[in-house]
Amino acid sequence: MLADLTAGAVEDAESRAERTPLAALEREALAQPAARDALLALAPGDRVKIIAEVKRASPSRGDLADIPDPAHQARQYEIGGASAISVLTEQRRFKGSLDDLRAVRAAVDIPVLRKDFIATPYQVVEARAAGADIVLLIVAALDQQRLVELHALVREWGMTPLVEAHSAEELARAADLGAQLIGINARDLTTFELDRDLFGRLAGSFPEGAIKVAESAVLTPADVAHYRSAGADAVLVGEALVTGEPVSTLRSFLGEDV
Repeated sequence: MLADLTAGAVEDAESRAERTPLAALEREALAQPAARDALLALAPGDRVKIIAEVKRASPSRGDLADIPDPAHQARQYEIGGASAISVLTEQRRFKGSLDDLRAVRAAVDIPVLRKDFIATPYQVVEARAAGADIVLLIVAALDQQRLVELHALVREWGMTPLVEAHSAEELARAADLGAQLIGINARDLTTFELDRDLFGRLAGSFPEGAIKVAESAVLTPADVAHYRSAGADAVLVGEALVTGEPVSTLRSFLGEDV
């Protein structure tokens, strides 16, 4: 599944590159305001940080929400207390787009993550041209040389890489990069099975100083508390926010009265 998703995302990016060559895309990226400081926004604090996701569908759950106005959804997240916003831009199985990312970037003041299956330099530059502050890099989808290259390129463009792992070996590869923002995805993207205790088993192996992000299997405040007690600095939440009332749901996840 992961290989298919990555191949599809690269194929779609190649189609866009025929319309907008890399040189033109780089000019668009250079014209963007400087990327927001995601490490500052997600730094460890007295309470957990939430990365709230704009997500219409997924291969594991099918259609989740129409989200006709991603900018409005994002503003609700910011009102609810999110520290960053993740935008799915993969179009085939997640029904997202770079237009969603642009709309969200224009609507909020907090950092925005391009969540996609990034495997080429063109996709990294696309992220900056669309206003992304953070770019997802999935360890399992990339060999180490390409992971190193893309991690460096994300940083060269002033953005923050969110390096996603799903095993001790992948976490070690993220650490070898010097990654400062590392996520553990409870969902195995090769099988789409969930293991909500994976983060807790790996939390002690994070490199010193790295921000710890827990991803997937978050539907209730108890799930957020579970990850927080295991050492998460931030939790990425998607389905629960697009299928419920985002402001009150976010505030409940942050432990606030609603």
